[in-house]
Amino acid sequence: MRKLRLVTDGPSAADLRAAEAEWPLIAAELDLLDAEIALINAADQGGPSPLDWRRLRRAEARVTRVAAELAARPVARKVAA
Repeated sequence: MRKLRLVTDGPSAADLRAAEAEWPLIAAELDLLDAEIALINAADQGGPSPLDWRRLRRAEARVTRVAAELAARPVARKVAA
């Protein structure tokens, strides 16, 4: 009977670098999500304030800016052997 070997090494160094490179976009998207949640919660308190709307617009702009910066970075491509 053959024994199966489970691979539990975790992510490679390249995987970790890729995730780290994307972290600013992830953080910007989390800020956008927080702003959207604040708008939903404000509906229970008479509606969003001008500050709530400003926070949303700034979060949307940040996501766009960070995504554009990330897209403009050179891509390291793997060479197939």
